[in-house]
Formats: sequence, structure tokens, C-alpha cells
Amino acid sequence: MSSLNELAEKVGMTNVNLSNLKTGKMKGIRFETLDAICKVLDCQPGDLMEYKS
Repeated sequence: MSSLNELAEKVGMTNVNLSNLKTGKMKGIRFETLDAICKVLDCQPGDLMEYKS
């Protein structure tokens, strides 16, 4: 994957929303969005997130 813009296009999100997700400005994510990102990147949800208390 060469850019955030390319990922946003393949996932069906706006660049702004994907950027907000990346920087932690979003408070949540829909499972279908997480699924789409994992399919495009060929990864598991745990590869993208970490739990912080």
C-alpha cells in the first residue's frame, strides 16, 4: 500500500476519516470498517490496534 489516500479509496472511507482513525482522533470504529481495512492490508485487527488503559 503506497498511501493513506489509496487505502481510503480501497476501504471506502474519506481521507479525513481514515487520517482521524490513524491519529487516534476517532473514539470508535465499526466492525465492517475494521474488516475492510484488514482485508485490504491482509492483516488481523490486533495488528492495527493496541489496548491502553
